[in-house]
Amino acid sequence: MANGATRFFKSFSKNIKELTAAAPYQVNGLRVICVHCQYDKFDHGYAQLNTALLSFLNLDFANRSANILTCDRCGYIHWFNKDIKKVRT
Repeated sequence: MANGATRFFKSFSKNIKELTAAAPYQVNGLRVICVHCQYDKFDHGYAQLNTALLSFLNLDFANRSANILTCDRCGYIHWFNKDIKKVRT
């Protein structure tokens, strides 16, 4: 039983690493390439697009979010207002 649990956790941790690792992405069918260093692997995240009115009313949660891709090599941040897609390799 212990051997089966060990294999499960090794497989689980490998899958988590693959899901969170830097990866290539597409936007509108075009592959994203870093404009600074020409690298093609990014970490994905989100950024809140705050507006003065909703911040004044303390309703920041109602603002839209943007997709951001951070280059894994140089750290340059690319902002996208469209949906992005992770490319399977």
